[in-house]
Amino acid sequence: MKCQHCDKPATFHITELIDPNEPASVHLCEDHARVYLAQGSSAGPVSALAGMLAKQLKIEQAAQKLSEVDQKTCPACGITFAEFRQGGRLGCGYDYVHFQEDLEPLLINIHGATEHIGKRATQSTKAGNRQHEVVQLRKEMKAAIEKEDYETAGKLRDQIREIEAE
Repeated sequence: MKCQHCDKPATFHITELIDPNEPASVHLCEDHARVYLAQGSSAGPVSALAGMLAKQLKIEQAAQKLSEVDQKTCPACGITFAEFRQGGRLGCGYDYVHFQEDLEPLLINIHGATEHIGKRATQSTKAGNRQHEVVQLRKEMKAAIEKEDYETAGKLRDQIREIEAE
């Protein structure tokens, strides 16, 4: 069935009982359902239904955002955020940097803070720092290429090669 306002498929089918003898049915796509629900009505059950449907739309948006986040992949180790969510373990130290904005709410929820308090590794983590630096330089190089600043991109490329040669 198509939306009553456009040619998209109708995903929301709303039946209102305004007149007990004749219920009014509305068939809308997601976009037009948002508009319909935003207009709302203060007529008790209708506004309650509109609230429930609006909440369902927000849940669907959250699920869509989560599926987009799940597709993110660490450039250093190749783990996806979905693999992290399934296994509960990250693939490398750089994952904390790469997935930072997605991990922060989880860390706050679990630990109550985002800053480490406790023991630290006694051995040097030079290899991890170099790997992080290479990834950061690659991002900067990509940005320079997009800006067509090839001179800066060449310098960054040379820095990457020096670090990788070590």
